[in-house]
Amino acid sequence: MVATGNAGKAREIAAALAGLPLRVVSLADLGIPADCEEIGRTFSQNARGKAVFYSARTGLPTLAEDSGLVVDALEGAPGILSARFSGPRADDARNNRKLLRLMKDVPDERRDARFICCMVLACGGHPVKQVTGRVRGRILSQARGDGGFGYDPLFFYRRLGRTFAELGPEEKNAVSHRGRAIRAMAAFLAAHPGIL
Repeated sequence: MVATGNAGKAREIAAALAGLPLRVVSLADLGIPADCEEIGRTFSQNARGKAVFYSARTGLPTLAEDSGLVVDALEGAPGILSARFSGPRADDARNNRKLLRLMKDVPDERRDARFICCMVLACGGHPVKQVTGRVRGRILSQARGDGGFGYDPLFFYRRLGRTFAELGPEEKNAVSHRGRAIRAMAAFLAAHPGIL
């Protein structure tokens, strides 16, 4: 089970695990509310908390992740608050508007950022494996592209010369923080088929 209420994340993870002999289900598929409170101070702590919580609750091997955008000029914000950056009614549009507002006067040379994804597999309420993926880029002054989700329209990936929102799903998964983490997790699952 993929322990996320974010449909975009669930799709990306399921697509990346498609070659393995397993069936991927999400919280929504099982009618389970995404009610595990994220109280950790790091991506790692939040991912581990969710994986342990939902694997104990369902009895299913559970893959959980916590990820977000870390902006150097904002002293690491939004960080673990990436999904809730703009407050209680946060959504992608509000979060992006807040980021643009905070970055308004930041010069190009100080707009470096990175996406981080920490992913944890838990079985029977115990963590089994943890992996982390990272990717560096910079924050643009206006959105570009209409693919992806979250901060993708503002995150410019220098090597391809486009934002994550301008990349197709396969292109994005090949270079993204989540893509890197899930490939490492998929390699672990392939090498340890009995773990599930």
